[in-house]
Amino acid sequence: MKRFLRDLLRSSWLQRALGVLAAEYLRLVWMTNKFSYEPADVYDKVEPVMPAILAFWHGQHFITPFIKTKKSHRAKVLISRHRDGEFNAIAAERLGIGTIRGSGDHGGAFHRKGGVGAFREMVQALEQGWNVATTADVPKRARVVGLGLIMLARESGRPILPFAMVTSRFIRLKNWDSSTINLPFGRGAVVGIDAVFVPPDADAETMEKLRQQVETYLNEATRRAYAAVGRPEAALG
Repeated sequence: MKRFLRDLLRSSWLQRALGVLAAEYLRLVWMTNKFSYEPADVYDKVEPVMPAILAFWHGQHFITPFIKTKKSHRAKVLISRHRDGEFNAIAAERLGIGTIRGSGDHGGAFHRKGGVGAFREMVQALEQGWNVATTADVPKRARVVGLGLIMLARESGRPILPFAMVTSRFIRLKNWDSSTINLPFGRGAVVGIDAVFVPPDADAETMEKLRQQVETYLNEATRRAYAAVGRPEAALG
């Protein structure tokens, strides 16, 4: 029975069905929540520095495809090669976001999970004018920014744009990243913080300082976003 269920979950038709359903559900969430933006002219501020690396916390990623509001906002998102990532990739592509498959982890599993190829593809995408979106956390360590994000900014020369995107109505799962399932018919908020640039000659000490800065910015963005929708108690970190 376990094998049957495992094979069923891995089947391409079920993955596609789940991806389509997820995309259309998220579209409903986006359309039925009234979003505010901080700063109000956030797009006027970020468009001049595009292409950029859009960074957000894992578990807050479900509605981030809607940060793209114009056709000129070309974007690709990093999604793991794990089978759970398959329907996420299908959902993202249905919502107009390109995908890069692999791991953002720079630990021992970096090569095994396709991290090297994914890193190279992200750099190439940025060189070609694509924005690249990625969760900032170290895998399985929520709210801790990984060094891979800083390495990507150093290698590509593109800025990191930390932001949070939340809704007032949600279900929070009891998993490692406290995944937030956004619900329709509420209020939403997008909060962006100052861009972080990593010098091409940044040494280990500088990179660690910038890593901590991105972490602080993401926590602050999350705090402000939940305050904006009237749920200050919901902020984590």
